[in-house]
Amino acid sequence: MVMALAHQFDADLPVVEALQQGDPYALDELMRRHGGWVRGVAYGVLGDPSRVDDVCQQAWTAVWEQARRLREPSRWKAWVYRLVRNAAIDAGRDKRRARKTVQELAESALAGRPPREPARPDEVLSEAEQREAMRQAIRSLPAIYREPFVLRHMEGWSYRRIAEVMGLPADTVETRLVRARRLLREMLRGKV
Repeated sequence: MVMALAHQFDADLPVVEALQQGDPYALDELMRRHGGWVRGVAYGVLGDPSRVDDVCQQAWTAVWEQARRLREPSRWKAWVYRLVRNAAIDAGRDKRRARKTVQELAESALAGRPPREPARPDEVLSEAEQREAMRQAIRSLPAIYREPFVLRHMEGWSYRRIAEVMGLPADTVETRLVRARRLLREMLRGKV
């Protein structure tokens, strides 16, 4: 696993260096390779999927404009993470979270089970209510817990990768995820 991450990192370094030289194709390549986790970071901060595209566009624009100032190309992921996070925080200040939906993946990740197909209309309604309660609970998590939760359970990142990109010790990431799950259970108790 470590070798796979190192290989992926090594493959990105020439692209980052090309970006620093002003190559617009390098930006396109980074967006193609890493657009998913950038969206996950934006969503983790905002809690509002309707605003993720705008924040990502703003962040990628900042990446393009500031690439030449990146002093350590080997740490580009942490740098991009900070740009995305800051853009999302700024967007959150402009308009306080008009929270909408969260992917159903988070529900099954939290419960540790795959989603199932309901058989009866009353089950469909009950599951829709449960999904909405879960969405509301995730959106109401404080950002310090929601961000790693989204990266772990919606993006499938390892604790180590989250820690690296967020600039935190792995133990802190683990603690925040434990607290996020505990808070979700408490919020959902009696609602689901």
